[in-house]
Amino acid sequence: MHHTTILLIEVGALLLILGLLTRLSRRIGLSPIPLYLLAGLAFGHGGVLPLSASEEFFAVGAEIGVILLLVMLGLEYSAGELVGNLRASAPAGLIDGLLNALPGAAFGLLLGWGWIAAIVLAGVTWVSSSGVIAKVLGDLGRLGNRETPVILSILVIEDLAMALYLPLVTALLAGQGLLGGGIALAVAVCTVVLVLLVAIRYGHVISRMFSAQDPEALLLGVLGLTLLVAGAAAGLKVSAAVGAFLVGIALSGPVAHNATELLSPLRDLFAAVFFVFFGLNTDPRDIPPVLLPALALAVVTMATKALTGYLAARRAGIGLPGRWRTGLALMPRGEFSIVIAGLAVTSSVIIHPQLAPLATAYVLITVVTGPMLARLPDTARFKSWLRRRAAATSPPVAATE
Repeated sequence: MHHTTILLIEVGALLLILGLLTRLSRRIGLSPIPLYLLAGLAFGHGGVLPLSASEEFFAVGAEIGVILLLVMLGLEYSAGELVGNLRASAPAGLIDGLLNALPGAAFGLLLGWGWIAAIVLAGVTWVSSSGVIAKVLGDLGRLGNRETPVILSILVIEDLAMALYLPLVTALLAGQGLLGGGIALAVAVCTVVLVLLVAIRYGHVISRMFSAQDPEALLLGVLGLTLLVAGAAAGLKVSAAVGAFLVGIALSGPVAHNATELLSPLRDLFAAVFFVFFGLNTDPRDIPPVLLPALALAVVTMATKALTGYLAARRAGIGLPGRWRTGLALMPRGEFSIVIAGLAVTSSVIIHPQLAPLATAYVLITVVTGPMLARLPDTARFKSWLRRRAAATSPPVAATE
């Protein structure tokens, strides 16, 4: 058959399977991300039915998926909110980085994979999945809870940190060394600061470029601007994903609200393609040897992430149940962890071949168990345990005459 015919058949069949997997995930109350990864493993190199004609399509779709994930995240915040959250939650963000990045770096060094792989693993274990966590909070009805702003603040700081981390790690993976990494970091800092200043002072002017009342023009305009800036950012070695995130921050008001609604279906489509593409490039036969190390790393870093949330919520004056809800909600890793591992896989620097399978297994473990553990504070047994602990630690009430 003609190449285009095979391409259409492969893409159509895989998208149909993804649709069925998404419906299954909704029924069992889990994120569809692990199912997307499993689908990619099944149809990729070493899978049960490897795809032949659609690999290039999924490669381009994966790039667009990352860009849409980040611009949608940026649309959730205004520039003023971003700066305000950064100031208020900077100590929590520092604790978050230390508690969750250092175990990943230490793990890479203990495995003997070298310092570049250690830096990559630090990023993989550091950043929580904003998409998965947002969905979990919505599903559990916690969007209006007192601890939710604390969770969102930590996620914003992580996303902003990625704007600096990604250019650095991209330069290192390109073989540019510490000097090249330092230059890329300096360019990233200047770019982020410049864009934030433009967004704060002239964000309303940028938003006026688009009409919130014309869905077609708004969709094409915002998508075009996002891809344009993402491409320019990639050309400056800042990362296309970070450029997309900053575009989302710059847009505000009705334009940002309507763009979110219009872009959501596209984001879901290409985000699924992104996760599938990562699975396509991972040989499932490489996962069993790294399953136990991935499990050990997941146990350690899920515990440190829970501690991060607990301490941040306590600092914000949240009660004991809210502290546990905060810590347990932050456990899942997802899109950024896969992005970072994907950069390592496609880099010109020789990275240990087990890094990608380890990252895939790690994300699968955290993204499946994380949402399950997030439900613990709502169970009767956990509430009873919290009441007993609160009663045991509260000071005795003085008797009255």
